[in-house]
Amino acid sequence: MLEKRYLHNPIIEDLQEKMVFIGGPRQVGKTTLSQEIIATTFKHSAYYNWDNLQDRSVILNSEWPSDAELIILDEIHKSRQWKSRIKGEYDKHKHDYKFLITGSARLDLYRKGSDSLQGRYHYYRLHPFSIAELLHYKNKFIPFSAFSFHQNNPIDLLAPLIKFGGFPEPFLKQNDRHLRRWQQDRIDRLFREDIRDMEQIRELNHMQLLIEYLPKTIASPFSINTIREDLDVSHKTAGHWIDILESFYYHYRIYPFASKTFRSLKKMPKLYLWDWSQTETEGARFENLIASHLLKFVHFLHDYEGFKAELWYLKDTEKREVDFLVTVDKKPWFACEVKLTDQNISPSTFYFKEKLNIPYVFQVIKTDQVDFTKNGVRVISASKFLGGLI
Repeated sequence: MLEKRYLHNPIIEDLQEKMVFIGGPRQVGKTTLSQEIIATTFKHSAYYNWDNLQDRSVILNSEWPSDAELIILDEIHKSRQWKSRIKGEYDKHKHDYKFLITGSARLDLYRKGSDSLQGRYHYYRLHPFSIAELLHYKNKFIPFSAFSFHQNNPIDLLAPLIKFGGFPEPFLKQNDRHLRRWQQDRIDRLFREDIRDMEQIRELNHMQLLIEYLPKTIASPFSINTIREDLDVSHKTAGHWIDILESFYYHYRIYPFASKTFRSLKKMPKLYLWDWSQTETEGARFENLIASHLLKFVHFLHDYEGFKAELWYLKDTEKREVDFLVTVDKKPWFACEVKLTDQNISPSTFYFKEKLNIPYVFQVIKTDQVDFTKNGVRVISASKFLGGLI
């Protein structure tokens, strides 16, 4: 495990004035970050997990140790009254303790509802490992400014990231057998410990078939109607299942960017997995890896820097398409087309660059040691491009 994760310093900084919530997919490292990294910066800390009966008793009775500086509460969102409980404890003890709250995606889901905790916390979404994080690069970003890319990355991280994904355990072990077992265990626990406990799903076994189906849809326009037909369920049920899996950080969707300057495709998203190692074909897996690096980038800009950064893709009614677009305040900052080896720039890339006046446009390829610019589009190796992000 890295000595520090990329959110270490931002979390320490924000704990000085408010509570900090950390959400993200199962097994992405939230508990390790809080217990083994953040906690070590305090003289004394106390960790409590709602799933542990003894810990739950401490939480319910507010029996905080007097010498603790940091209180870590894990999975407390499983308590029905967790918001009011946290609010009361924070308001009463905010001058005595720092509060760090970690949990599954439900923490993020509940956060979006009526929020009695408003103004009392900062929220971070923890992502899997990325090239920049593994290399400890501390890149600085100013929206609509150019990127500074490192000339050479000291080690090849792209190949193992593509194969094993960015979740800490399988990436650090880099063993095929372990990866298969880890994937099965993660999905099993997702249903057994998260979805089954928090959602009323009558046909849970049927829903699990969706997990086997989704990796085949990566990087293509995503249709709930197709899923409805293949799984023989209603449109409403299929949509509900997709929303649940997304709320638990199994997958995420990217939507087409809409602008008055061109006729955008209707709101048909593309779907990607948080664990891109499950993606079946080489091209789709590579595109999924790029998408996840970009999502990590925009989430960091939103969660820490406070920018309204978003990730989209571009496609118009004439079927011209570019894989990704990053905007701030809905204004295009940079676009990114993804290719395995093709260094030829498509007409669609040039079209959208001019049509939307995109300041920076990249074609990112898997091939190493490539970096040149043609008519304002920079063709660049993925290892170099991704090293310039978060």
